Amino acid sequence: MQKNTQEIIFYTNPQSRGRIVRRMLEEAGATYTTKVLDYNGAMKTPEYLSINPLGKVPAIQHGDLVVTEGAAICAYLADQFPEKNLAPPLHSPERGTYYRWLFFAAGPVEMAASAKACGWDLEKNRQSVGTGTYDQIIAALELAIAKGPYICGEQFTAADVYVGSHISWGMQFKTLEERDSFKRYVERIEKRPASQRATVLDDELSKI
Repeated sequence: MQKNTQEIIFYTNPQSRGRIVRRMLEEAGATYTTKVLDYNGAMKTPEYLSINPLGKVPAIQHGDLVVTEGAAICAYLADQFPEKNLAPPLHSPERGTYYRWLFFAAGPVEMAASAKACGWDLEKNRQSVGTGTYDQIIAALELAIAKGPYICGEQFTAADVYVGSHISWGMQFKTLEERDSFKRYVERIEKRPASQRATVLDDELSKI
């Protein structure tokens, strides 16, 4: 592919979901430039709002293309760096599994975590929201990692970067239950050299 030779600009804040994309960039072996934005300043400028009208990070700019939303960025980078094998083959059954759980984390899991943090009652409003109850979401998430060691079996993919990050932070901030299966899965993800490099980079930025 030609696009992976173009410059990638990574817009982030070390105290944000940008950490997910940092992990993915490191897994992909991408060369990229990091632009750290503060929440109430640079993220709200006209310049950045032309990148992401929501004034949120993460986002990447790859040549003339802008990609926002963590799950979309992870999937995009997996396709841009096929030599890293971060997505199952296009026409394989595992490709459907990959998409399923990548976007399950972006939808129901994100909703469950937000609801827990904000005190929203998903059970009371279950017919109005596009997801299940908190307990159903947790049970489904456990199903996602049951095949193991990764979501697509033996192959580590961008879905593991994204789902693993959500599980790790969910347990850390008490928006997801601390289950043994979750802990074992996160340990596998966080032992990866790319994950460790990304953590060091973001932790250093947090000190600035």
